[in-house]
Amino acid sequence: MSADTRKTVHLAVYDQLADWEVGHATATIRNGDWQRDPGRYDVVTVGLTGAPVTTAGGLTILPDITLPQLQPSSSAMLILPGADGWDLDPESFSLFASAAGIWLDAGVPVAAICGATAGLAREGLLDYRDHTSAAPEYLLSTGYAGTGRYRSALAVTDDGLITAGPTAPLEFAREIFAALDLYTPRVLDAWYRLHAEHDPDAYHVLLEGA
Repeated sequence: MSADTRKTVHLAVYDQLADWEVGHATATIRNGDWQRDPGRYDVVTVGLTGAPVTTAGGLTILPDITLPQLQPSSSAMLILPGADGWDLDPESFSLFASAAGIWLDAGVPVAAICGATAGLAREGLLDYRDHTSAAPEYLLSTGYAGTGRYRSALAVTDDGLITAGPTAPLEFAREIFAALDLYTPRVLDAWYRLHAEHDPDAYHVLLEGA
């Protein structure tokens, strides 16, 4: 696929981001294996500034671009990983939460996991959408008005927004792949069964590329 037809998934990066929450999603999007259109998507990192960030796992990431440079029209999806800062310094993360609202208003999907869901709750983005997180009490502490839309599920997609709790990176990835139409339904099911359920038969389905 030519570079001018490739779509970009944007990954927000900031200090102490939880590497394990987005690793399956971003690596799988980029590797192209068993996808409907290999090479259809690229992953680009987005920081508030161009300064390096250090993940919770101690990896240093130099953002590809900064948030002010990015418009939803250039994006296929915005992914927001968890990080301590969503709770310890929510004001500094508010620009990413605000961007999520802009993306959703423009019809571009957003995926948020763990602490990022609290940031979106503070922004009011969960008040009228089904969602999940680490626990209902966790989001309740934000003072949001969406408790009636909380779902006790590992990952939830509603109205363009994907949410997941911190222990569900595989379910988070599965919802992301479905939103991006990355795989056929049969391959998506096999991918999940292989990685989450350790089903060896699922690998044969992937090899068939059905």
